[in-house]
Amino acid sequence: MAHRICWRVAAATPRLLWLNPVLSKDCFSRGQTRLSCFVTSQSRCARQATRLIVGRFSTTPSNTENVNYEELKQIVDGHNKAVIIDVREPWELREYGFIPGSINVPLGQINTALRLDAEEFAEKFGGEMPQMTDSIVFTCLAGVRSKTALDTATLLGYTSVQHYPGGWQDWVAREENKTP
Repeated sequence: MAHRICWRVAAATPRLLWLNPVLSKDCFSRGQTRLSCFVTSQSRCARQATRLIVGRFSTTPSNTENVNYEELKQIVDGHNKAVIIDVREPWELREYGFIPGSINVPLGQINTALRLDAEEFAEKFGGEMPQMTDSIVFTCLAGVRSKTALDTATLLGYTSVQHYPGGWQDWVAREENKTP
């Protein structure tokens, strides 16, 4: 059983790496993974592949990916520029509330939404389409779905993406505890 699983992973790995824009095109030749890229430790491809694989399975979050409450508050107040995308379902926003100025793009639609042209995005989601270099902050209820959205946007080539790990629960708790 374990042998079959290993072979399935081994067979799928080149396809996954081919579809991943993080690796350079030097690692591939006519759709095939060149083994030399992964065998030679000095190779740029090997370093990129190692970063990709280690990053995917790392249990320690990178601080550059996270936005804290104070930073998000600066964005909401207009002091810092970023697009805030809430990846919860619309019914969750209606029932619980939302962070002011955020655009609702459910997690299941993130992949296709970030590939739309600006006009379609604005029509469908009611907000300005972020450019590839714009700062984007993903948020959700508790930070799990927003991390998934961050990973998806990174794979699509967005360069300045972050998420708010506390999500709506942390936001509302901090907003209620503020002194007037």
